[in-house]
Amino acid sequence: MMDVIEIRKYLPHRYPFLLVDRVVELVPNESIIAYKNISANEDIFNGHFPQLPIFPGVMIIEALAQASGVLGFKSLEKTPDDGSLYLFAGVDNVRFRRQVTPGDRLQLESKVVSVKRGIWKFDCQATVDNELACSCVIMCADRRVS
Repeated sequence: MMDVIEIRKYLPHRYPFLLVDRVVELVPNESIIAYKNISANEDIFNGHFPQLPIFPGVMIIEALAQASGVLGFKSLEKTPDDGSLYLFAGVDNVRFRRQVTPGDRLQLESKVVSVKRGIWKFDCQATVDNELACSCVIMCADRRVS
């Protein structure tokens, strides 16, 4: 279990772009289960869409990528303070199945598919109340930035 204080040790993102609120399960080199609470107070809902607030699909994908980044960092026992970053390298097979709205708890699940030459491939899905909201395959590149 990781709270947001510990999560910030493994992700360089900060408010309003830190999209992982808690990690509830993590098996290094295998999988992670985390979640994001979707609040009506989030800035994104001022423009998407004021009369029908829907959490954007690209933000769901970003939340899945951030959860995958925590999994990668914990698997390698690295942090951004070490000069490492996980950068988006690609997203495949994206499918959206349900809208995500304020009050939802978005569960983020990511499983390591492969790691080759610093490129991590993750099978990801986001659910709300056990109902699939989004599925995709995310690739991240482990890069040294300092």
